[in-house]
Amino acid sequence: MSPKPPDRRPPVGFPLRLVPDERGELAFPSLEASVRQSIEVILRTRPGEQLMRQGFGAGLERMVGQPNTVSTRRRIQELVQRALTEWEPRLELIRVDVLELADLPAQVRVEIVYRLRRTGDVQQLGLAMDLGG
Repeated sequence: MSPKPPDRRPPVGFPLRLVPDERGELAFPSLEASVRQSIEVILRTRPGEQLMRQGFGAGLERMVGQPNTVSTRRRIQELVQRALTEWEPRLELIRVDVLELADLPAQVRVEIVYRLRRTGDVQQLGLAMDLGG
């Protein structure tokens, strides 16, 4: 019996959202998809929401109802940078920009640029955040 060849797929981390493919089979997400999912979970989670990790999450909900000022956008940037640096070790944060949207004064655009530590690939994720409450 010949030895099994080594598995060359990149390791993935949590959260692992199993999604059926076009054939209905379940497969683990790629490293890129897993990190992107993790970023979304971190940014949507309030600190204290997870029982075993009380500090987990960005706490962006604290910014709802705040005026769209340079100070508010800087605070959002700091919250995102701190949370991703602390809770997602598979990425190296390159830049977080929080931009005002001229046509939507109660919203900001958060642009996150990061490098996957394992592959060196640069990825970008953008999301809109409503401050209006």
